[in-house]
This record gives sequence, C-alpha cells and structure tokens, in this order.
Amino acid sequence: IFLLTTSYYQLSVQNWFSLHRLQLLYNHSIQATFNATRIYAPASYSYHCEHVSSLQRYDALLIPSSANDLSKLWEVTFIDFQIQGFNIQEGHFAYAKDCASLFSPAILMGLVMSLILLLVLAYALHMLIHLKSLDRHYECKASPAYFAQMKDNDVGEEKEPLRSSGNESYELRNQEFCKIYI
Repeated sequence: IFLLTTSYYQLSVQNWFSLHRLQLLYNHSIQATFNATRIYAPASYSYHCEHVSSLQRYDALLIPSSANDLSKLWEVTFIDFQIQGFNIQEGHFAYAKDCASLFSPAILMGLVMSLILLLVLAYALHMLIHLKSLDRHYECKASPAYFAQMKDNDVGEEKEPLRSSGNESYELRNQEFCKIYI
C-alpha cells in the first residue's frame, strides 16, 4: 500500500504529491512499514527513479518506520520505479521528475576541470599583460673581460679569409655580445 498526499506550495504555485509511507501486506495483515524520504513531484507530473530501496547501496529512500517493527527483516527494492498518484490522463504516466541529483560525479568532475582550465587561462593572460617589450631595454657592448685584446695590426681587419676547398669563408674577429636590461 502506497500512502500518497498532496500539498499546495505557494512558492512553486502548484500542488505537489509525495509518497509518505509504504506498507507491505501479506494475508491481509501488515508485515512491514517503511517511511519514504525525498519521493515527491508536482501533482501534474510523475516521479521516476532507477532504484527505490531500503538498502544503503541504493541510497535508502525507504526507512523502517520503527525499531520494533518487523520491517527490519525486510529488504525492499523497486527497480525502474515510477509513480503518479494524481491527474492521471488516459492511463499513461505524465512527464517524470527524476530522482537523479544535480551534482553527479561526472558533472562535478567537469566543473573541477573547467575551473582548472579557467585558472590556467587567467594565469596565461596575466603573464601576457605583464610582458615587457625588449625594444628599448637592450644595448650591445664589446666585452674586454671575455675576449682577449687583439694585436694592433689585426684591429683594422674585422674578418679574415679562411682557407677551404674553393669556397670563400670568413671568420669574424671582433666579437660582440649583448646585455639585456629588463
């Protein structure tokens, strides 16, 4: 036996039904009673859930009504459960409100990955904004510390031909390096 009630909620401006209690009958006597939690939908809709059960592995939407009741001896599980108590038209279920949560593990992981990618993008944009141009901040200087002084007769020559097999090549004698100031 399913005990359903209907209530009007001003915030949603419509009637909602909820399953309050499930009673198991055997030979015209009540064997077990379970209180239902979180099984509700608008009165013009139906309620659908993949598992409605008294077992913890299925999120236990059915809870034994009392500790002294025989319902602790029962394990009840409905698979592909759908119920509509009111406003049934032509013997078919109306659009179903599903019991799936808004934050499933897949959705939560997608949100975390999006947040990580957004942080990487923000860091990259921050680095691009603070990038300085090197056009005005460098100058090239010859370093007497790193390069030995050249002989006075070689100072006039900046390049000297290298001997090779027919190709004309030059070696640069006056070497410079650049210092960059940022």
